[in-house]
Amino acid sequence: MQWAVEDINAAVGAGGRRLDPLVIDTQARPQTGVEVVTRMVSVERVPVIVIGWSAVIAASAPVANRSQTLMIPVGANSPRIAGMGDYVYTAYPLADVDVVVLARYARERLGKSRAAVLHLNDESGVYGARIFRERWEAMGGQIVAFESYEPNATDYTGAILKIRASNPDHVHLHGNAGDSPQAIQQLRQLGVRQPITSYSAAYNPAMVQRLGALADGLIVSSLAPGAAESPAVARYVQRWRTSQNREPNNLPATQYVHDTAYIIKALVERLDGSNRPLTGPNMRAALLEIGTFSLPLLGNLTINADHTVRSTVYLLEARGGQFRPLGAFT
Repeated sequence: MQWAVEDINAAVGAGGRRLDPLVIDTQARPQTGVEVVTRMVSVERVPVIVIGWSAVIAASAPVANRSQTLMIPVGANSPRIAGMGDYVYTAYPLADVDVVVLARYARERLGKSRAAVLHLNDESGVYGARIFRERWEAMGGQIVAFESYEPNATDYTGAILKIRASNPDHVHLHGNAGDSPQAIQQLRQLGVRQPITSYSAAYNPAMVQRLGALADGLIVSSLAPGAAESPAVARYVQRWRTSQNREPNNLPATQYVHDTAYIIKALVERLDGSNRPLTGPNMRAALLEIGTFSLPLLGNLTINADHTVRSTVYLLEARGGQFRPLGAFT
């Protein structure tokens, strides 16, 4: 997001205004999130908040709604986010978009029937895992194990051994960007060789390269075009290589975070162009008026009146230490 703000301000800004983000770390903790959002609306009096982590959003959404401050989640995929209030509009597709595609691919394309689920016991993990289970069973598949692990846990042996004992032919993992690489590594180390599906939180090139052949069969989703589909994304990835000396992990989520600065730019320009003050209610009104945003990395993104976003789903499979595209799905 810093890169996007720098680029916007180096050009014409938001209709001549400089964007000046206030950045406060919630530490991905719900209570800290409530404190941060309360400060932002009560002390800083910001008109719009960009926020991540499903559990943090669930805890802090009431603060945004009471204060009529527009809240734009990115990098959070609990399907419940769409129902968290009049001032909460996700800019990121929720789990009922890509998890449904992952389940359908494993069931119909790979022909799997006995799935085990391993999920993080938080807002995103619980409800994302439920989406997978419901879709899998609706397609006639069987869930043979449904195991969880706690936030901040580092050893998932007990849950993984139960999964291994259930003899699945497929495993779905629904964690987050911090724990998913470790969960995948422990699954493989404990002898679970079946294909694994997970959403973009498991899009971790460094982990796949480190595991090599052990990562083969990991299928992840991406909710944004990659470098092969978009010259702008190719330049963005090169920017990571040049400035950070690595590939971006969870690349799709970083693209949404980056482009949310351009959503804010469009909202400011809309309100300034109609001589309306930059308030939370007006920010919300502008978002609904614009609807579809033309963004540098994502292309056209439509934020729907029902608080959802729909997207093409790109699937990638780990083979030989690299992610290889499987195709685009809707």
